[in-house]
Amino acid sequence: MPTFEQVFAVALLAFTVALTPVARAEEAVRAAHAGTEAGHACLNQKERRALVENGTVLHLAAAMYAVRGHVAGTLVRARLCRRAEGLVYVLTVLARDGKVTRVVVDAAKGALIGER
Repeated sequence: MPTFEQVFAVALLAFTVALTPVARAEEAVRAAHAGTEAGHACLNQKERRALVENGTVLHLAAAMYAVRGHVAGTLVRARLCRRAEGLVYVLTVLARDGKVTRVVVDAAKGALIGER
């Protein structure tokens, strides 16, 4: 019969193995956003809300709708940022296979600008 220490060691190993993909996905999301935050000014919640309410930019749902056919997965992060192209939504999507994709959508028109 296995001892408590042996059972605990096996359970700890199983838990660690189960969390490894999650940790890698979180690390990939942080790396994908490092470039976004360094070179572009993203708006805070109060600024975003004001722009949506006065009709300057589309709702986030409209931006997500614009990319539905291009990128499949779970939306991990969404930011409204100022870039050379104007105001854009920078959406980070995590696919089921663990691949992280960053999509840029024109916030005024809802058109897909870029993906990487």
